[in-house]
This record gives sequence, C-alpha cells and structure tokens, in this order.
Amino acid sequence: MNPVQDLLKTQLKQNIPQLRSGQVVRVHERIKEGDPSASSGQAKERTQIFEGLVIAVKHGNGLDGTFTVRKIGVGGVGVERIFPLHMPAIAKIEILRQERVRRAKLYYVRGQIGKKTKKRKAKIQNLIFDMGGDKKEVEEPSDAAEASEQEVAPVKENETSTEKSGPEEKGGEDKKAKDVENKKNEDSNTEASASEGASKVEDEKKNTTDKEEEK
Repeated sequence: MNPVQDLLKTQLKQNIPQLRSGQVVRVHERIKEGDPSASSGQAKERTQIFEGLVIAVKHGNGLDGTFTVRKIGVGGVGVERIFPLHMPAIAKIEILRQERVRRAKLYYVRGQIGKKTKKRKAKIQNLIFDMGGDKKEVEEPSDAAEASEQEVAPVKENETSTEKSGPEEKGGEDKKAKDVENKKNEDSNTEASASEGASKVEDEKKNTTDKEEEK
C-alpha cells in the first residue's frame, strides 16, 4: 500500500452527508480562541454556525471535496464560504431543506435580489449529520403544523364573526326601535295636520254661512 494513501485514509471522516446544490444547510464549526502558549495556557473553544444555501459542490467525497455555502448577511450583503468536506473543525452539518433547482452550480443566485430568491419550492428534510457519530433524522411536523394552523384559522374566524355579530345585532335592534318611533311620530303628525285641515274647512264654511245670512 502507498503510505500517502494510508495517511489520507486516517483523515477521512465517516459520516459524510450527500450534499447537493439547492440544499439549505447549517454548518457547525469549532473555533478556538486564545493562545495556549500564553500565561493562562488555555484556549477557549466555541461553535460558530453558518447557515445558507449550497450553490456548488466540487471534487466528490474525497479529501479534496468542497462545498460552497451562500447566505445574505447584515445590510443585504451576500456572504459565501467554501468548506472542505473533511475539515476537522466541522463538528456537525444539518440539512434543513432541499429547494427545487435544475442546475449543478447556482451562481446565478448572486444576481438575484429581494423576493426573487424566495420563489424556489422547498422540501423540508431536517437531517443532522454528526461528523463523529451517526446520522439523525428529525421528523418535521410540517403537515401536522399546517393542519393545526388550518384548524385554528376557521375557529378564530368564527370567534371574530361571533364577536362582530353581537354589536351588529344590538345595533340592528336599536335601529328597528328608532324606525318604529319615527313611524309613530309621522303618524301623529299626519293626524294632527289632518285635524287642523278639517277645522280650517269648518271655519271657512261657518264664515260663508254668516256672510250669506247678513246679505
């Protein structure tokens, strides 16, 4: 055996995800802070997460394999990082969803701005690949959540309709009562005007009869 190949085999990681263009991934990278040669002699280690869209995968699954992840940073600035697939600092890779694309290299995404980047259809996966352990698949209750949202929505609509119907019904009753009162007032006014007209006619008749008698 070639000693170089033996050395390379020791550097290969076992649990490698099948990355493809169009996947939205979350890369957990271990970062060491501090100088171990300093007086304290201790270096802090933290995990930094880089989440974005895989726009390119190159050189297969060997030690030369790389994948490019792009995300939109602060201020709408695009940020891209190229990760070696067998990089020792990578602790875990999560595949969140697979977006529907028809190209192996998604470099055209760099020219898209705003809502155009959100038009791609996606399939939720939620696969977690621990680079030192086994693959874990988390069941995504998307259908259940959607169903529950659809069930809750009509209930809320019914509640709002009932809440609205209460004051509307009260308002309708008040309007009916006011209409009845107005009708009564109109009837009384018409009766009063009719009686006034009749009294005037009688007075005129009396006046005419008195004038005839005087003649």
